[in-house]
Amino acid sequence: MVVPTSKVMYIRLRRKACVRKGQVVKLGHIAQLIVDPVYEKALQELIIHQPQQADGNRVLLDMMLIISKVRALFPELQIEHYGEPHVLLEITTDNRKANPVLIGVVWLLLFIGSGLAIMNFHADVSMLDVHQRIYELMTGEKVKHPLMLQIPYSLGIGVGMVLFFNHLFKKKFNEEPSPLEVEMFMYQESINHYVITEEYGKIHEKGEGK
Repeated sequence: MVVPTSKVMYIRLRRKACVRKGQVVKLGHIAQLIVDPVYEKALQELIIHQPQQADGNRVLLDMMLIISKVRALFPELQIEHYGEPHVLLEITTDNRKANPVLIGVVWLLLFIGSGLAIMNFHADVSMLDVHQRIYELMTGEKVKHPLMLQIPYSLGIGVGMVLFFNHLFKKKFNEEPSPLEVEMFMYQESINHYVITEEYGKIHEKGEGK
């Protein structure tokens, strides 16, 4: 019989984890562990949660639940916890292939919408009049379509958008996140914070009910 050299388990929960619908959640899926090899395999395979239909697509697993499961299996273990006190579990279904027709329709709508937004902005600020006036000041001639200014300006809008969003199709110019990526990250963080608050409220209500 192998005798453990240490009875301390160091655990760090992941902030977020994903499992497929119907898959049991094991401790190894949601946490990083440092523990004596005698305990490691059993702890990695320890079932923490079995998703139910009523759970929806997000479940909050609290550290207290994990400690109770570990204690039930190995009461002699001392648990040292670092990092987040919970993990937000996202339950996903099988990925379906995106419909290329739907992607094309959405792309077309976004393209037309963004084009109309730029055109309306230019109409509001009288951009054509501005270009005509600048051309007149530079050359002394008044023309209806100052292409010498309009063509570079139009190309500059496209180049500026590419540089601003730091993407050209799937190519990324550097590791710096684009403003859109930052906004999406902040939006996801707000959703996670809301879900965590709601789940803690449900846990508190269940505790009072008991």
